[in-house]
Amino acid sequence: MKVSALAISLMLAFGSASSASADAPAPAGARAKPFTWENATVYFLLTDRFDNADPANDHAYGRMADAAVGRGFMGGDLAGVTAKVKAGYFTDLGVDAIWITPPVEQIHGYTDEGTGKTYAFHGYWARDFTAMDANLGSERDLHDLVDAAHARGIRVLLDVVVNHTGPVTAQDPVWPADWVRTGPTCTFKDMRTTTSCTLVKNLPDIRTDSDASVALPPMLVAKWKKEGRYEREVKELDDFFNRTGYPRAPRYYLMKWHADWVRKYGIDGFRCDTVKHTEPGVWKDLKTVASAAYEDWKKTPAGQAAMEQIGNVPFFMTSEVYGYSVNGGREFTYDGGTKVDYFDNGFDSMINFSLPHDAHGSYETLFSTYSNSLRRIQAAHPGASVLNYLDSHDDGGPFDALRQHPFEEANKLLLAPGQVQIYYGDETARVLKVEGAQGDANLRSFMNWDQLASNAKVGRGDAGGVADVRDYWARLGRFRHAHPAVGAGAHQMLAASPYTFKRTYEKGGVSDRVVVALDLPQNRAMPISVAGVFGDGQLVRDWFTGKTATVAGGKVQFDTPAPVALIAQD
Repeated sequence: MKVSALAISLMLAFGSASSASADAPAPAGARAKPFTWENATVYFLLTDRFDNADPANDHAYGRMADAAVGRGFMGGDLAGVTAKVKAGYFTDLGVDAIWITPPVEQIHGYTDEGTGKTYAFHGYWARDFTAMDANLGSERDLHDLVDAAHARGIRVLLDVVVNHTGPVTAQDPVWPADWVRTGPTCTFKDMRTTTSCTLVKNLPDIRTDSDASVALPPMLVAKWKKEGRYEREVKELDDFFNRTGYPRAPRYYLMKWHADWVRKYGIDGFRCDTVKHTEPGVWKDLKTVASAAYEDWKKTPAGQAAMEQIGNVPFFMTSEVYGYSVNGGREFTYDGGTKVDYFDNGFDSMINFSLPHDAHGSYETLFSTYSNSLRRIQAAHPGASVLNYLDSHDDGGPFDALRQHPFEEANKLLLAPGQVQIYYGDETARVLKVEGAQGDANLRSFMNWDQLASNAKVGRGDAGGVADVRDYWARLGRFRHAHPAVGAGAHQMLAASPYTFKRTYEKGGVSDRVVVALDLPQNRAMPISVAGVFGDGQLVRDWFTGKTATVAGGKVQFDTPAPVALIAQD
């Protein structure tokens, strides 16, 4: 989709996304229908890369600013995320949930495997699963973030790692041999050589396959005693194992520790890392343990207050099974032929890795294929969905790394059937290429707030500026947020030119219908087919412009030209 400078000027004429005009369909962030995870918009951010509210915590544990390009801590913290929550940034985008990277205490040292020094800014190299990493802030900061999000109807997802600890460094010793394996390195030839191995060299693999009882790692014992919490931690572990009857095997320690973040802070769900590198049954048990913790939290005063804002829905889990595609249906097939249905193993959703490739096709091919695939999955697993994305912190083949097509990206992500993941900076055209960076460091630059503030030019010159891109994303995001039919409804094309489709949703007493038209003329208004969705004489609204019109002859025409029409009834 090519959006010209004329279209940009038209969008700006409608008013900015952060200050809705008088004829807008609803205030930014308002919800017309009840929340469902099937239609969720998830905003994924690397906490260290998003916003720095407290420079005093930028370098904890002796960490230094001596990393390779894009491989050290940059100062983002939980307080920075909270500040943006309170400023309405996520509400204005129509975000339903914020996914933060693991906040647990990371290894203190660094690795140096040919790319220069790399610190654990990303959160996936744990040293102590029970403690907050001081670079990101304090326990109070996490409470503040979750409470602020809940007060605005936004959920918080925690990224959790069960597969591995952090690498071994001069400051970070290896865990005991009954806790982790340090070899062989995975060859990925079949399921065994994908799970019973280390993902990469020097990434100790937790013995999630073992049922043998293990003692606490000596380094944790010493650390907890120094911090004055050893007796409390041991008592809580004793209570957990006595209550559940689980063996004192490594995977159950980790389940208890991860569930503590839910019980203490009110975390609403997990994004589970490196899922296919761990035995499938681990995740079903984790879902059981975390769900129990979530129900306990709901009974607290904070939990009861939050339920008034976010709704009383079950604990949620989505999986990173690298290479899974919605086109493959409910099962993932390992090299070697083993098939696993992860929806049967605790997951409500699976990350869909095929959209960056599939998005190069036409709108109709993309939308109809995904809608049909989801219907087949849901026939076996009602309520299940996939989490779509176009770029992420790990995917070296993003759809549009240089942000040449930010409006097309918005259309193909935010209007895709299923759940969607906005990766921080998608909405501000943050370029995924950093001078001097190697590999995934290109994907992990700091959020481009300065470009947003100055409305810096984007892409090829016909896309306007960063603020214009964000305005466009926000309009689509708020429409999606308000209408479960967009992500959870059945899709059907209504017209080929201009490309027009409908989505219809009927579930649990909730009914929702929308019509969307794309690639509209940018110099004139034109009639749009809504036949079979809205009847003659009905008043409908375009959520993109805020304009209303009455259906006549199975069509509707709004008096203001716009590149898209997002049509629904108030």
